[in-house]
Amino acid sequence: MEAAENQNHPQNHDREAIFAKAVRAGKRTYFFDVRTTKNSDFYLTITESKRKYNDDGTFIYQKHKIFLYKEDFEKFTDALSEALKKVIELQKEKGETSVENLQGKFTDVNFEDLGGNGHSEKSADDK
Repeated sequence: MEAAENQNHPQNHDREAIFAKAVRAGKRTYFFDVRTTKNSDFYLTITESKRKYNDDGTFIYQKHKIFLYKEDFEKFTDALSEALKKVIELQKEKGETSVENLQGKFTDVNFEDLGGNGHSEKSADDK
């Protein structure tokens, strides 16, 4: 079913990533890819990939993907930043010191470098 969905999605496999970054985090790997729509707008895909083992010892990669379009960049980064700050605050309240390393590592993300101001009059169907 996923293959059928991908064929109809604007990000078909023939679109090359303009920028790609992989982050290994324990058993998971996160992929951040900047791509272009058919209208030459930029969007971001965030993919979580995790290796799952079958009973016979073989494995598959389970993937979850988020498509983030430029009109949502600002709202997404604001919400992500707020959520991360809350996690740090709650962990400090619990007396966990491992979060001290995270303090100050978050910076404001400016998506204007991707060719948009965070606002668009295009609908999702135009992508």
